[in-house]
Amino acid sequence: MSIYEDWRAYVERHSSAPDANKFWTGYFAREKGFYEKLLRGELDAKTQQALAEATGVVPEEATGFLDGINESLKTPNDLESLTSEQEISLDFDPEKLYYNMVAAKAEWLYTLPEWEKYLTEERRKELYREQKRSTTVVKGPKIGRNDPCPCGSGKKYKKCCGRDVA
Repeated sequence: MSIYEDWRAYVERHSSAPDANKFWTGYFAREKGFYEKLLRGELDAKTQQALAEATGVVPEEATGFLDGINESLKTPNDLESLTSEQEISLDFDPEKLYYNMVAAKAEWLYTLPEWEKYLTEERRKELYREQKRSTTVVKGPKIGRNDPCPCGSGKKYKKCCGRDVA
């Protein structure tokens, strides 16, 4: 079993446990510590095993941290084939990481004071708005029954394309 499969099994085990809420609360607190260290430049782990030791978590959770940051890395790790001794990348794109944290609704992560080192407050606000806009659905104007049909026939909508809508 790969370490990524170990992580998924670990999540499944804890998500279905009676104390799943307690597990996730603790995990998110440890994840916050991971990102604080990462943003302060205190993580120089070269392997998943070294990452687990540096962050004081079980190896499965270190894989979870890698899974959470992988899309924001300049060179993503191949998590499916990753072994505990294989070299990993933690070189992240700050804007992409911030944007993805907003998308994940991880307020405890995108509000960390350590972001000031990478992004100005103004840029963080821009990225926040950009991400929120990307998920906003804008509907087109509604066609009334007596409006001209948008197909260009010259008929009223109710006598043309709208007659099949009932």
